[in-house]
Amino acid sequence: MNRSALALVSGLALAMQSVAVPLAAQDTSAPPSLEDLIPDAAVADPEAWAQQGDNPAIPVPEEVPSLLDADSPMEDMPALTIERPQDMDLPELVPLESVEQIDFATFEDVIGQPVAGSEERLSRELVLVFPSDTSLFPERDEFLDRFKSLSAVQELDSGENIGRLAAQARSDEQLLLRMLRTYGYFDGQVIRSVDVQNMGDPEADHRPVARFDVRPGRRFAVGAVDLGDLATTGADYDALRAAYEVFSGDPLSLDAIDTERYDLDTALGESGYPFAAIDAPELLVDHDRREGDVTMPVRPGGKYVIGQVTSNLPQFLSGRHLQDIARFDTGDIYQRSDELDLRRAILATGLAGSVVITPVETLAPTPDQPGTVDMAVDLVPAPLRSVAGSVGYGTEEGLRVAASWEHRNLFPPEGMLRVRGIAGTQEQLAGVTFRKNNFPGRDRILTVDAFASTLDYDAYDARTISLIGTYERVSTLLFQKPFSWSGAVELVATQEREVDAAGNFGARETYLIAALPASAQIDTSDDLLNPTSGYRLGARLSPEMSDHNGAQSFYLRSQADASAYRQMSENVVLAGRVRLASIPGASVDDIAPSRRIYAGGGGSVRGYGYRQIGPLNGLGDPTGGRSLVEFSLEARIRTGLMDGAVGVVPFIDAGSVGQDPIPGFDAIKFGAGVGLRYHSSFGPIRIDIAAPLNPGPNDAPVAVYVALGQAF
Repeated sequence: MNRSALALVSGLALAMQSVAVPLAAQDTSAPPSLEDLIPDAAVADPEAWAQQGDNPAIPVPEEVPSLLDADSPMEDMPALTIERPQDMDLPELVPLESVEQIDFATFEDVIGQPVAGSEERLSRELVLVFPSDTSLFPERDEFLDRFKSLSAVQELDSGENIGRLAAQARSDEQLLLRMLRTYGYFDGQVIRSVDVQNMGDPEADHRPVARFDVRPGRRFAVGAVDLGDLATTGADYDALRAAYEVFSGDPLSLDAIDTERYDLDTALGESGYPFAAIDAPELLVDHDRREGDVTMPVRPGGKYVIGQVTSNLPQFLSGRHLQDIARFDTGDIYQRSDELDLRRAILATGLAGSVVITPVETLAPTPDQPGTVDMAVDLVPAPLRSVAGSVGYGTEEGLRVAASWEHRNLFPPEGMLRVRGIAGTQEQLAGVTFRKNNFPGRDRILTVDAFASTLDYDAYDARTISLIGTYERVSTLLFQKPFSWSGAVELVATQEREVDAAGNFGARETYLIAALPASAQIDTSDDLLNPTSGYRLGARLSPEMSDHNGAQSFYLRSQADASAYRQMSENVVLAGRVRLASIPGASVDDIAPSRRIYAGGGGSVRGYGYRQIGPLNGLGDPTGGRSLVEFSLEARIRTGLMDGAVGVVPFIDAGSVGQDPIPGFDAIKFGAGVGLRYHSSFGPIRIDIAAPLNPGPNDAPVAVYVALGQAF
């Protein structure tokens, strides 16, 4: 738009403003025409015409109506049907009292008076300030550890970006407030500031820092505690109420309120209440009383004893068999731990892929007597047949290939049949094993093993047929037992021959052996595969009768083992082991070479080959003896590698085998080395590298051992 047109429009606007717009109800003449409002002079020279001011061509009303008087009556409005108010009396306003001086709230009134604080610098970017008086916030250390694991500033590097740090600090401020409330400080305050420090010092670190002044205030207390229908448990109420350790007057803790809920649930489950239900707790905080009232509805659901155990697959695992392996009897008070234990025991059989146990009411409780529930077991069978195989090679054992097939429930319930075979350079074997688990009660195993084998060692070889029946109670990976035992009957027929001084095998000699081996072990260690504390004491006795070339001899094979474990620090465990063995009652020549005592190998004296320690023949090969002494000491050190999963184990072993029944130290052998441990979820995987310190003529300079679990 050019300047002339703009002047024309402006003049027109001024002209229109100066025209009084009549009401629609007024009777006036028609407005002037456009030609009257905009003369030819305005079109010819708009700027000059606009500068003339008021346009005389535009008519101006001679009289301007005065403003409407407030007291004048309103004109009639036919469309308005609501009656007009008449003579309204408004109440008089009460005048405010004069105030000579007004006290306004100060910053200190809002956040409280500052107290002396002590800084906790968690990183270059994060500083927390707490009251110096630790009694004002005794949970400080726990609070700090918890905050460090959750803090956004601590976890995420801001990259010296003050905007990013400020956003992270806002998140941490809310986290700190929530944590204060968790510990019962509902009036707590957190003052956040983000600043770049040392701006006046060009040499200083100018990284932005988030600072939080934490002012806990007074800790609230527990007010009323409402546990719903818990009082209906009658005689059990006091014990159950004691299990929920939240009482009026205690310091308020949201953690305790929630954690104790599970303790109460456990107590109900262990006291005969299988159908108990507990709702989530609610907290009503009263700032005037500085207390929080806890409401947690509890519905006990009645007390019960256990009836029968039933199975959905009675031909597979019958309810009677499951009753035998349960740790409870009919009529016992229901305990949830018994239910969970039975489920673990069923899974430990390897026959069930999944197990669900449901208490089913068969008799309702009365005010005087508990009800009865049956334990209904719902099983899904696992695959019952398996084929296994392995291939290995050792510098001392040579090549070894093993394979097996088994059916774990061929003879229900829990009757297993296994066929196995070994083909190797030193050992060949074919055997059949029958095993009956949980027979006739929990954790008792009956095993009958028949096999034929050949052994080809440098010092002797043997062709053996054995039949062994064993009845035992031993630890497993699922159930480590403080006391284990076993008893067996062993029948052996073996033909063996030894190497003479010239290196030639002599004539085969036949040995017919009958033995009654028995063993027992006390185990107080904290873990079967990776113990860190406690001890183990074990003994084995095997009275044996041997018929050799028509001559009978009686002797006792005995062995004692002791090991101890001590946690020296968070990452170091010291472990030691002693083993003693003896065979009194017969000379070495009357004892079959395969029944004599040997030492050496990964579970004995590391650094030496398997069974390579003992009295030697003319070629330097061990011939076995009648006594044994062994010692082992190692330090199991966890490293920081792979989140602590990797450990190193320096160790030293010693052992001696003698021809007399009394152990001696005349020809003791020492081995030393270092091991590597990878601590997996199912146990440590062990790799040991050891060297013989006083090797014999046939000992290798280095031996390597790989196995699952610690050496002892």
